[in-house]
Amino acid sequence: MTKRRILIARAIHPDVVAFLKQHFEVHTNDADTVWSPEQLAQQLQGMDGVLTTSSERISAQVLAACPQLKVVANMAVGYNNFDVDAMEQAGVQGTNAPDVLTETTADFGFALLMATARRITESEHYLRAGKWSKWSYDMFAGAEVHGSTLGIIGMGRIGQGIAKRGAYGFGMNVIYHNRSHLSPALEAECKARYVSKDELLQTADHVVLVLPYTPESHHTIGAAELAQMKPTATLINIARGGIVDDAALAQALKAQRIAAAGLDVFEGEPKVHPDLLTVPNVVLTPHIASATVATRRAMGKLAADNLVAVLGGELPLTPVNTPDATAKSLRWNSE
Repeated sequence: MTKRRILIARAIHPDVVAFLKQHFEVHTNDADTVWSPEQLAQQLQGMDGVLTTSSERISAQVLAACPQLKVVANMAVGYNNFDVDAMEQAGVQGTNAPDVLTETTADFGFALLMATARRITESEHYLRAGKWSKWSYDMFAGAEVHGSTLGIIGMGRIGQGIAKRGAYGFGMNVIYHNRSHLSPALEAECKARYVSKDELLQTADHVVLVLPYTPESHHTIGAAELAQMKPTATLINIARGGIVDDAALAQALKAQRIAAAGLDVFEGEPKVHPDLLTVPNVVLTPHIASATVATRRAMGKLAADNLVAVLGGELPLTPVNTPDATAKSLRWNSE
């Protein structure tokens, strides 16, 4: 029996590649090139499945150019790189990689909060530049974390993990805003209280963004929202670029309308808004919240398991859509 053909769109752990080679004819991107949409469509010719990362956009145009494609397995929990409606209409199954990165990402979110509040990046740059000559009482004095108010926008698994770290580890007063309330039992477990978005912005000492990117969440934090925050507050974004208006944030940081920000994601990444590179009161990291060896391997393995399941005629482990049955049948029976 001829093996199904799959593409691995970016470089991933070799053991995950080896696992996939047991099941499929595997084509890899050993140069780890970030392909344009046209290049991606070309690489997908004749492929039954593809393992993607957030850098590959699966659009209606790509789907139309790749009639044999049946499944796209994203090595990420977010899937705003998928045109889900187009995938459903085309009969293509999409999957993501939730759960396996929850705790690692929550750890990083809290680390970024700590680094931002305590001005770690700013003070390290000062030290490395040879400017440290004496102690002073106000040198890089930052914001309190222990006992402060933590505001979380987006209270999924990662948000809940951050809430527990704040409440149990640092005695923080945790408030949150979400599309829906958590159950009373889960609120109690997280020691978190639901508030309106306005109350959260006006009250929190540290605002952490952990919501998915959708057209509705675009620029959830813009100039108007930043104006509501305390001048002593910090803003942390480990969600997705586009949830924050980066240009407005850079202006707010420059004018010290808020104290500081910590960003792991950016609009148009890997490009970063140039104004963010000129302000000292921001901690910048290159989308690495899930970057531990074990977690990134687990993300790749879950994506691989989804490919094996779908192309083996079974249900995906972590689906993100329900493809149109007629269109799906046409794809599977057109070979």
